[in-house]
Amino acid sequence: MLTEEHFDLFRQFRIKAMGDKLREMVDDASFDKFTFEEKMETLLDAESTARRDRKVAKYVKQAGFKTPSACVEDVVYLPDRTINKDRILRYSDCGWVERCEVMVIISKTGCGKSFLCQAFGNAACRKLIPTRYTRLADACDQLNRARAAGDGSYYEKMDAYKTVPLLILDDFMTTPISTQNSVDLFEIMEAREGRCATIIASQLEPNEWYLRIEGELMADSILNRIATGARYIDLEGPNMREYFAKKRGAA
Repeated sequence: MLTEEHFDLFRQFRIKAMGDKLREMVDDASFDKFTFEEKMETLLDAESTARRDRKVAKYVKQAGFKTPSACVEDVVYLPDRTINKDRILRYSDCGWVERCEVMVIISKTGCGKSFLCQAFGNAACRKLIPTRYTRLADACDQLNRARAAGDGSYYEKMDAYKTVPLLILDDFMTTPISTQNSVDLFEIMEAREGRCATIIASQLEPNEWYLRIEGELMADSILNRIATGARYIDLEGPNMREYFAKKRGAA
């Protein structure tokens, strides 16, 4: 007969989910008709699911999302919003991430580009694809601080941006970037081209990014690696911040 000491062993052996499921099966008479093999399969499925859920939660935390709960299931499809559900669900399958492609999401402020790019990032985490989310300005600031520190952390941070399987750069070119940061961005995109997937979310069209990058040659080099062959989502419609504010007010 199973005792509490036996269930404690499940925790000690780091298979708590299996122990919890076994306790449930012992207390539920409906499991009595299961064969031994079926019971073992149920226990293994419970432990496997729990471990995968913990790993997904770890990936989401490491990604640094501003809105960790953003997911494709919560995307709102309003009649006057230029967003197609079938397309969103297809992209959330992350085949384009595995093919190391670039996605560009363009919309005015408040139309939901940040939520959408984080929702795709969350979908990637569910596929156990390491992801990193950051605003371009924050990435530049982080690199500048690391460069000034002179302790080698600059190269570590650059390598992280270059190699993470999915990099999400939000608020892309909202403000101009310095020549040094233009070089940083070029090096990152050069290293990622054909090797890792990238999402760019911006209020500006690609032809307007030129105005934010110092040096025509550098601008051409960066934009050629981003804009050429990228998947585009032009997101138009109502201000979603106002939409949800009114919805909360009505509630």
